[in-house]
Amino acid sequence: MNSLESIIRKHTLKNAADYKLAIPGKIIGKVIADFPDAKKDMKATMKLINEEAKRVNSLSHEEVEKELEHFTFEEKKQEKKQIELEGAFKGKVITRFPPEPSGYLHIGHAKAAWLNYESATRYEGEMILRFDDTNPEKEKQEYVDAIKEGLLWLGIDCGKETYTSDSMQELYLRCEELFIKHAAYVCTCSADDVKKGRAEKKACDCSAKDSQENLQVFKKMQQGEIEEGKAIVRFRGSMKSDNSAMRDPTLFRVIKKEHYRQKKKYCAWPSYDFAAPVIDSLEGITHAMRTKEYELRDELYFDILEKLEMRKPLLIEFSRLVIKNAPVSKRLISPLIEQKKVTGWDDPRLPTLSALKRRGILPEAIREFVLSFGISKVESCPGWEKLLSFNRKILDERAQRRFFTRRPVKVSVSGAPEKEALLFNHPANKDMGQRKIATTGTFFIAAKDADAIGTGETFRLKDLYNLTLEEKRQDGIIAKYEGNDGLAAKKIQWVAYESAVSCKVKIPGALLDENGKFREDSLGEDIGVCESSCKDLDLGAVVQLERYGYAILDKKNDKELEFIFSC
Repeated sequence: MNSLESIIRKHTLKNAADYKLAIPGKIIGKVIADFPDAKKDMKATMKLINEEAKRVNSLSHEEVEKELEHFTFEEKKQEKKQIELEGAFKGKVITRFPPEPSGYLHIGHAKAAWLNYESATRYEGEMILRFDDTNPEKEKQEYVDAIKEGLLWLGIDCGKETYTSDSMQELYLRCEELFIKHAAYVCTCSADDVKKGRAEKKACDCSAKDSQENLQVFKKMQQGEIEEGKAIVRFRGSMKSDNSAMRDPTLFRVIKKEHYRQKKKYCAWPSYDFAAPVIDSLEGITHAMRTKEYELRDELYFDILEKLEMRKPLLIEFSRLVIKNAPVSKRLISPLIEQKKVTGWDDPRLPTLSALKRRGILPEAIREFVLSFGISKVESCPGWEKLLSFNRKILDERAQRRFFTRRPVKVSVSGAPEKEALLFNHPANKDMGQRKIATTGTFFIAAKDADAIGTGETFRLKDLYNLTLEEKRQDGIIAKYEGNDGLAAKKIQWVAYESAVSCKVKIPGALLDENGKFREDSLGEDIGVCESSCKDLDLGAVVQLERYGYAILDKKNDKELEFIFSC
């Protein structure tokens, strides 16, 4: 039977390999699962874990991997959950992703898009990209282009693209059919009176109009003969209903602003409540997915289709996805941009797709993250960590390694030979090649590491050679070359002094506090130096800055590089 010490070592090494840093809080649960008696003296157990974590965190990645070879882990086979749709048949499923082109896609949109796309793919069907563009006051071609670009980046290939505004004549005909069936009417009451009537469950006099009068006024709405706010079309639901969505909701309103696509062709525009069910039915949608905030409107959705005698899709609700302390809506983000509190829609603190891309979050990580919640009505408001964890695991296999030191301190080594360090770009994938770093005995190390070394202490420059610290001065450290005999307890990250490149790393944090207020300290910054090969990186390249984390190159010039911390 394995000893407690052996089990602690095993899980500490695995934790360090997975997260680049052994974290005691993430280790204790696994230790207890393998060694239940460890709970009898938690204080002693935690002491052993803390000591082992300290030891493991001083090792290089290669040394951690080498020690891990002595341990085995039982593979937990988990079948990948597949999306199951009620009443679905292969080749017969049609879903739709219907964004309004009034802003940029965010993580919540990614969840909706992937659920629709994966559902269609699962049953060998198709997903339609439908632009729900019936509000000229908010929509722009800029947003249409951004949405298509975002989906392409995610890896979602839509087989068909439609625009609700292209079906206006069809929507007009369906509305006229409701007039004839006495299922809708034109209301000319003020907005306040409409609101009051709905609250008091009282119908207005307009509901008594006959179909011919309604058709005539509706025609005037279409032709722009009625001013905005002077008339709306209302569905004849039930003003006595306990479901407020059924109290004669709005189907059409007058908007005279020029439309980005239809220009000035139309003046009467449908509401989402009317357009969504009608277009879903016309386009052959079999499974219409939307967030559960629309749940109360399901009755209205089906009642409209019932009155129009149109085919009814199956409605599926799922929970919205937002990131804790990060705004997703245009209503919240736009003021932050206008006040210059964020740099734009791609500010790395935001959960928009353009921001996630700029931060070095991979499309594959976003897919795994959003699909991990499934088609569930359970509210999802996670922090960043779960998404970043998915991202780290993917980057670990593909990101090249580079040397970086934060708040650099100069180290001058007496007796050091000129030496060329030959380093693998990836410790586990030798196919990624190697790079060379020339050294002459002068280096930069991080201030934190310099503070932790005592006079007379021997330490090792990672993958290079051993030194003994002789003296600390205001202008740096004086050390003595000790060669390569033996392994020093401390291994220190370094950058060659002569070829060092100035750089800084922007660190995105939570944009809002627990009260929804903007955090002035939400974007941190680390100043440092990195190895010269970083100058050859392309913008957008993601690397692992060793013993620091994954970062994406965001800006570069002759004097300085700027990274954004990814995870």
